[in-house]
Amino acid sequence: MPELTPTPLTAEPLEILRTRTSEKWTAHPDDVIPMFVAEMDYRLAPPVAEALLKHITLSDTGYVDGAEPAASAFADFASLRWGWSVDPSLVTTTTDVSVAIVETLRATLTPGDGVVITPPVYPPFFELVGEAGGAVIEVPLLRAETDDDAEASGPSWSLDLDGLERAFAAGARALLLCNPHNPLGLVHSREVLERVAELAAQYDVTVVSDEIHAPLTHPGVAFTPFLSVSDAAREVGIATPSASKAFNLAGVKCALIVAGSERGRAILDRMPVEVLWRTSILGRAATAAGFGQSGQWLDELLATLAANRELLRRTLAEELPGAVLHEPQASYLAWIDFSALGFGDDPAEVILREARVALSRGLDFGTQGAGFARLNFACEPKVLVEALRRIAAIVPR
Repeated sequence: MPELTPTPLTAEPLEILRTRTSEKWTAHPDDVIPMFVAEMDYRLAPPVAEALLKHITLSDTGYVDGAEPAASAFADFASLRWGWSVDPSLVTTTTDVSVAIVETLRATLTPGDGVVITPPVYPPFFELVGEAGGAVIEVPLLRAETDDDAEASGPSWSLDLDGLERAFAAGARALLLCNPHNPLGLVHSREVLERVAELAAQYDVTVVSDEIHAPLTHPGVAFTPFLSVSDAAREVGIATPSASKAFNLAGVKCALIVAGSERGRAILDRMPVEVLWRTSILGRAATAAGFGQSGQWLDELLATLAANRELLRRTLAEELPGAVLHEPQASYLAWIDFSALGFGDDPAEVILREARVALSRGLDFGTQGAGFARLNFACEPKVLVEALRRIAAIVPR
């Protein structure tokens, strides 16, 4: 068993976690280790908890009256962390990133317009396009394997720029960009994003950039917000960031919709006022406290996740040498290729049934996910190791 590296944040004990009522802790019996849905096992950042308690104490749980103070807190965060200058007047809020995506597409599409997605990708993308009235066009990520990276972290992946141009030239009207890319934790480079913006401007395509995992970019990796790369990006793009993944706030319901130009402002203005009013006042307060007051906690979280990622890499190499980790540059989600272990196209189903570990099904991310599963490593090191050892115990001999 590998040595467990101490980490700055400590997850709650399993007996406490199992009293939570979120999906992660109620979807399966107590003998299952849940490592599927994107929820973390750590306590809330103290400023976030204090902001929520303040609202509860005051019975301040009514309707929101605007995006502040979340908009300004995010603008300050974006400037400090990424050097991105955000105009708070070009920021609104809504329920969550899925709603932000749908409403942005609705404000820009004619029913039936093509919307490009890049699988393997976050499963709801396939449905959100249809909800907004669009038609899904798949341009899968490119996968280029080399001898060096195959041993270290699996094949490298990238956006298919030529494929995007072909889709745009054929009439696609929007691109749903995952930045960083879920499930891979892939952080797109500035150069790639610049080219995406150039192509989108050339073909009059709207780029909706889902940046929900951006605050979770790992130490030593530079995240580039899409709207920061060029005037073309600001003209064609809308970003949909959120505090929900970085600060574990999915259930309090708040996401941001950010524009970078007057064209973008017009898109925000076309949205019904209900898009803003759906924001939870608790979510807005938690978002402001997360982005505005919880930087030290976030740094401790990132150090914790980096240590867990290294533990995951080492333990897979020792306990499951046939599994290939596509090592994430962001997030606490790991994309693992189990193809060589005899689990078939849907390893998550076999692993749940026989090892009692719940992972996300690779096939839910697109046909490219056959043989893969996604694992959440935002947990205690000993829980992570126990899950991997359970999986190792069921590998066909």
